[in-house]
Amino acid sequence: MGEEISTSSFNDADFERFKNALKKETELLESWFKEKKFSTLSNRGGFELESWLVDEQLYPASINDTFLKNLNSPLASPELASFNVELNSTPCDLSGDALTLMQNELDENWKKCKKTAKELHSDIVMVGILPTLDNDVLHLANMSKMKRYRALNREVLHQRKGKPLVFDINGVEHLRVTHRDVMMEAAATSFQIHLQVNLDNAVRLFNASITITGPLLALSANSPYLFGKDLWDETRIPVFEQAVAVGGYDGAAFGPIRRVTFGDSYIRESLFECFKENLEHYPVLLPVDPDGADPLAHLRLHNGTIWRWNRPLIGYDESGEPHLRIEQRVVPAGPTTQDAIANAAFYYGAVTALAELEEPIENQIPHSSTRDNFYAAAKLGLRSSLRWINEEDINASNLILEKLLPLAQQGLISLGISIEDSDKYLGIIHDRVKSGQNGTTWQRSFIKKHGRDMNALTKAYIENQNSGEPVHRWHIQKVDEQTSALT
Repeated sequence: MGEEISTSSFNDADFERFKNALKKETELLESWFKEKKFSTLSNRGGFELESWLVDEQLYPASINDTFLKNLNSPLASPELASFNVELNSTPCDLSGDALTLMQNELDENWKKCKKTAKELHSDIVMVGILPTLDNDVLHLANMSKMKRYRALNREVLHQRKGKPLVFDINGVEHLRVTHRDVMMEAAATSFQIHLQVNLDNAVRLFNASITITGPLLALSANSPYLFGKDLWDETRIPVFEQAVAVGGYDGAAFGPIRRVTFGDSYIRESLFECFKENLEHYPVLLPVDPDGADPLAHLRLHNGTIWRWNRPLIGYDESGEPHLRIEQRVVPAGPTTQDAIANAAFYYGAVTALAELEEPIENQIPHSSTRDNFYAAAKLGLRSSLRWINEEDINASNLILEKLLPLAQQGLISLGISIEDSDKYLGIIHDRVKSGQNGTTWQRSFIKKHGRDMNALTKAYIENQNSGEPVHRWHIQKVDEQTSALT
């Protein structure tokens, strides 16, 4: 979905042509797996950070076209809404001081983004859901000016036979709203972590990524509020799942197979299983003929319209050799660059260690338990009870502190990450979980002290984000002591 498409108008012949191309490319991909045509390199990392543009009153600013033109960075691109942008990292080997290098690059790019936004009398914020977001701005006039998004909106509604999207979220409070377009998807911004794998370790690492999803979500939660309602610890999860609520073939448009999905099983033999499922279970949404010489162009575009929370990706290195990546999609944006890289460090270390266990982790924890953990963590964050090895029910904070952080440390050592980097970033995770203060709990503490003032919350959030201090060190300052958020 990252590439623009040439048209947004399709007919039956377009869908048939695309489906035939998809079948051929899926067969080609299967041969690549059998012939081991993928890069043998592994343990390379990167990320995508989605962010909000806000005006001087801290409400969404629909200026991403001007912002991106002025920023002029190959690492930045538009998102669905014209008030969202995405920043990408340069992939790097996960060894030595790679985590520090990741943060340095992100800090430098973020600094340029802040400067560019300020010149437009605006600001840029990394937060899962912007507290000042109002339902009234989520309409098609605020959709980014890209054909792929217009086409996506039309085809989602077409597959739903015109039935509107109903968002029904029960949390601390209850929210129910109806939309006739997919713009609610823009309410949720994330920090997507990428890990390059090879054919030898792909299955173990992908399954480890599934098992770590719940704890990772619990420690990183940063999205409690939507339209002023206090909902889940990570409200992005139900928002995104309900924003593209279409299903699979054979009359199951509203059935159990969803395009935004945690999935219902581990990988058994290879990541090809996901791409085979893409072909067999998910109708084509965007039947365009991509430009360029990519022999898997249709397959990769189709995969980009199926939003597994743990998603396999196929890419190409500088020489054109194909490689495999895992995209972990559950982490929200923010609260700071340090917090983001700490989340990535925990993920890289934990999945590496879990994948190296003598007894595969997928044999020790049923997939149904990992799915239950995911939703429990989304609802209750660090307060959730998660099921771990030997069917042990354990508080999320205790699971992270007692079992997963030592594993993450072991995994980073195995990767060759320096002790300094490992101690720094896993130390941030330790202190965050020990204190019980992630982005969600800080936001709720602010509202508890100052009342349901979303503008004041956003102003204080930006001020703390600008300080660079990780979220566990944030205080709840008095509202009248806050300085201007646009600094």
